[in-house]
Amino acid sequence: MDGLERRLNESIQLKLSFILSLAILVVAMVAGVFSFLSAFDEAHELQDDVLRQVAQLMDRQRLSPATPIADARPNDADEESRVIVQRLGEARPSPAGVDAGGTLPLPATLSDGLHTLEVGGETFRVLVKTTAANERIAVAQEAGFRNEIARDGALRTVMPFLILVPVLLLIVADLVRKMFRPIATLSREIDQRAERELHPVEDRHLPVEVRPFAVAINRLLARVGQSMASQRRFVADAAHELRSPLTALSLQAERLADTEMSERARERLSVLRQGIERGRGLLDQLLTLARAQSATDTPKSPVSVQGIYRRVLEDLMPLAEAKHIDIGVEGMQDAEVWVSELDMIAVVRNLVDNAIRYTPEGGRVDLSLGVSNGKADLHIQDNGPGIPLAERDRVFDPFYRTLGSEQIGSGLGLSIVQAITNRIGAEIRLDFADKARQTGLSVTVIVPVR
Repeated sequence: MDGLERRLNESIQLKLSFILSLAILVVAMVAGVFSFLSAFDEAHELQDDVLRQVAQLMDRQRLSPATPIADARPNDADEESRVIVQRLGEARPSPAGVDAGGTLPLPATLSDGLHTLEVGGETFRVLVKTTAANERIAVAQEAGFRNEIARDGALRTVMPFLILVPVLLLIVADLVRKMFRPIATLSREIDQRAERELHPVEDRHLPVEVRPFAVAINRLLARVGQSMASQRRFVADAAHELRSPLTALSLQAERLADTEMSERARERLSVLRQGIERGRGLLDQLLTLARAQSATDTPKSPVSVQGIYRRVLEDLMPLAEAKHIDIGVEGMQDAEVWVSELDMIAVVRNLVDNAIRYTPEGGRVDLSLGVSNGKADLHIQDNGPGIPLAERDRVFDPFYRTLGSEQIGSGLGLSIVQAITNRIGAEIRLDFADKARQTGLSVTVIVPVR
């Protein structure tokens, strides 16, 4: 009982269905009892009218009940349904019994009108009437038969309630479920949205009672969108503002490198210049991430994946050659995808840059392309250490770097890739390049061709 009460308190739909069903059952029960009793009484009234009509017929036709003869009743007659007509107060009793078709031993003192009498262990309904010939007659019928007829008639009256109430309960449950369907649809729509899909909820199809919640959700989404836009603007503005002083520091460090200084000072200057370059790289990545999160332009024409591969390799070839890494594109298959060229370059560049940085000297980085089911599968594979299964969910977080990594980086590469893939409707998957040894990293970006 406590579980049902808790579920009723938690679910408005279940509570509404339960209350409506209970109300229908109570009303149907009261109406059924009232209809049964009314039909039962009406059937008795009709049966009393039958007795009155028989007595009236005897009076108008001046018929006089004959003295019954023993065993004069037909063999196929129903003793319960027969109507007994006899004189009241005869001097000698009937030679036949009641069940054999004889008369009832009724007292002569009965007054005119309807009576319910117990005779011979059975109950009879008796009408006493004085005719125009001043003869008193009694018209009787067994009460058990009358009650059975009345009960059957009353049950036939109540039968529609018994049939229609379950149907009505099912209809009410279905109607309540359909009434709450727009709310469930709204819940699924909001739940299936991506984290950056903050467009307003369509509330025209919602009931008036629920529409204020949709309006409140839209206002909340608008505030969240404004907050996210403010954060992105802050990151972009901060990165822009920091680029100028870092550029100035880099120029001063280059000039300082041209002056005469001790070997120890030159080593410290080299460390300083590396830090400045790392800061400039971090600012560039921050600007790229801000653009990836806020860009909404739709591409005007498709771009070639092989062309993107060539441009990225041209930019990153010096970094690969410095580590003696064998890098290249496998196969000649090409595909054109409806994605911004800058977005595709950012995705491939960050993935290839990570592969080169984490692949040991003399390693290998392969780029390939496959097309199936209307989608282009971009593969970037290396023979580096790979990413453990426990860290694959976190590597997409900004500034997160794999534990034990000695590579210099900002930790924003995969965050940029995920931001772009989410926005363009692509999918990114991580796996081991060598599944048996669980080494190397294989990154697959699945992009719709159209």
